[in-house]
Amino acid sequence: MIKKIMFPVICGILLVACATNKITGRNQLILLPEAEVQSMAVQEYQTFLTQNKVVSSSASRDAEMVRRVGQRISSAVERYCKEKGMSSLLEGYKWEYNLVESKDVNAWCMPGGKIVIYTGLLPVTQNEAALAIVMGHEVSHAILQHGNERMSQGLVQQLGGVALSVALANKPAATQQLFQTAYGVGSQVGVMLPFSRKDELEADEYGLYWAAMAGYNPQEAIPLWQRMASSGGQKPPEFLSTHPDDGHRIEKLQEHMPQALQYYKPVSK
Repeated sequence: MIKKIMFPVICGILLVACATNKITGRNQLILLPEAEVQSMAVQEYQTFLTQNKVVSSSASRDAEMVRRVGQRISSAVERYCKEKGMSSLLEGYKWEYNLVESKDVNAWCMPGGKIVIYTGLLPVTQNEAALAIVMGHEVSHAILQHGNERMSQGLVQQLGGVALSVALANKPAATQQLFQTAYGVGSQVGVMLPFSRKDELEADEYGLYWAAMAGYNPQEAIPLWQRMASSGGQKPPEFLSTHPDDGHRIEKLQEHMPQALQYYKPVSK
């Protein structure tokens, strides 16, 4: 009887919560207000930084490179949204870029522009343009609300369709855990909720555009993902654990390359 009652309730939640993404035009399940997600991101980001070794940009060329690439990518995103009349998508964004000491081949961006690059990623990216491709990809996940989407899916699956306000008020530990797993904050959290392949390919596409608009050669994406695919030996790095087949990824990147190259204007150093 309970299942019979909950099924239409959950279906109603899904119908009401479906929103059309302004950039991609795709329908998404979005249960959490962006302001709420950004508030959680600020708290989790600061906690993460206090629990991990942050590399100072004043003492490290790599950390300075991360800061420089981050500023150029964020400026490109802001310019794109302004030109498209979508600046409201970035409301509340306060960009931060940090390099963290870790052997993990990983990177992520939380809502509100909270970015972390792991030092273990840099031997794979090898150059600034490739780092820009990765950072553009991760920023795209935040801008396109992919984390909010999979956290919303987790709320429905794990909390049984409980109203969001009730979940946040009465199940703070559960919602915090969902946030951490949705955004992959820290290896101690466990397995991330996977992005769908569609999410990953969207992040690839728009990350390519942001990098090109920031003055980085988008063609660097092809050798980058080839290195990514071979960087984990028998087991792919965590960064690639939920990503599409390498051949399909590269094929799609090549499809988007002409558009990306139209955005590309090299920036003199």
